[in-house]
Amino acid sequence: MSDPSNTSVLKIPNIRRFIAFRILFNARFYYPIFTILFLDFGLTLEQFAILNAAWAASIVLLEVPSGALADTIGRRNLVIASAVIMIIEMALLCVAPIGEMPIVFYLFLVNRILSGAAEASASGADEALAYDTLKDMNLEKSWGRVLESQMRYQSIAFIIAMSLGALLYDADRLNQLLRFLSIDLEIANETAMRLPLIMTLLLGIGALITALGLKEPESEQAAREQARQGNSLETIKKAFARTIKTGKWILSTPIALMIILGGFLIDHIARMILTLNSEYYRQIGLPEASFGVISAGFGLMGLFTPRIGRWLSENKSKTFNYFLLGFLTLAGLVGMAQFIPYWGIAPIVLVYGAIGLAGFLVSAYLNEVTSSEARATALSFKGLSYNLAYGGIGILYSLLVYNLRQTEKIQTTLPENVDSELFKGALSYFPGYFAVAFVLVLAYGLVKRNAIDTRPSESVE
Repeated sequence: MSDPSNTSVLKIPNIRRFIAFRILFNARFYYPIFTILFLDFGLTLEQFAILNAAWAASIVLLEVPSGALADTIGRRNLVIASAVIMIIEMALLCVAPIGEMPIVFYLFLVNRILSGAAEASASGADEALAYDTLKDMNLEKSWGRVLESQMRYQSIAFIIAMSLGALLYDADRLNQLLRFLSIDLEIANETAMRLPLIMTLLLGIGALITALGLKEPESEQAAREQARQGNSLETIKKAFARTIKTGKWILSTPIALMIILGGFLIDHIARMILTLNSEYYRQIGLPEASFGVISAGFGLMGLFTPRIGRWLSENKSKTFNYFLLGFLTLAGLVGMAQFIPYWGIAPIVLVYGAIGLAGFLVSAYLNEVTSSEARATALSFKGLSYNLAYGGIGILYSLLVYNLRQTEKIQTTLPENVDSELFKGALSYFPGYFAVAFVLVLAYGLVKRNAIDTRPSESVE
């Protein structure tokens, strides 16, 4: 039976719209074919990596000022702005001329920058608006139920979007389905490539309509009026100053730095692998229509990972968990580098599991060692550092692919196999890179082990 209090909370218009916005904004149809979409539009592997570095950089640069901006123009307006930006970024891809360079690269570059801006704008603003709605009604204790419902509905939406997006992209499978349904219609490859983008554009329009229906809580209106009386530039400066101060505290607190370095190590390389996963699936012979089903299946792992993570945090030491995550990641990378047809899907399960566990453990450990007044900023600093690392490895990957392209072996490969050889060659460097990075972080932990065992200071001040 459903909880009556949960049902009543979900009837609140702002809460329903918050959940709907999260679903419409995040469940994007092109995610399961993300890498091959870029490559099929005519971009190179180097350009793909550079574009994702630009995406990460835009989030890093805009994350802090977007929070200060929310205090001055209002969270509702920031959520609306994020939906508008989403519509623009998707419209650019929908009209991008396939294979026509350099215009395709510049359109995708603008798309990535706008995508980062949309992520930064929506980040936390929608959640804070919904939470304050409950707080004004003295229902903030129901927030956990709201999040649980939102995550459940969003998981369902992800499974649908992932499965349908990959099917729409695969013209051959799509046409087979149409013939099976006795529909006299033939979808061209170029049209099929745009279908996931068009569907995501429609979600963006839905997100905008949903955002326009949000109402500002009374408490937010009062806070915004107070913020407007101050200097908005000064507010942004204070936000940056607070982040820098917290960063200095983290750098001078070995246990906090070690926790972030451990998560940083797993996160940046695993995210790069997950960004490239659709090209990897193609290289091990999986049909494109299956990519969405695979992504949806991995998404279900998120239902079990937190429980395993909690058990590890409560029953195993930080050292044990560090080696466990390192082993899972390295084993996954080594297995992927073999490019085993079909069965090559198994090693990537290890990478998915490692990044999921790392996210839980880092959050649990960092909250444990950080004082309450610095907690939010410390987590924000962690997010900024993760995105910087992701951007950095994207640049390194692009340089690696560029150097591989210059080698005689690649230059003499048949043109249609060049990107395939480049991808396989670049991925073969990942296990070694990770092993070196793992040892470096471990060395820091060993050198600072006495300080790590000491309780950190309670404040960043």
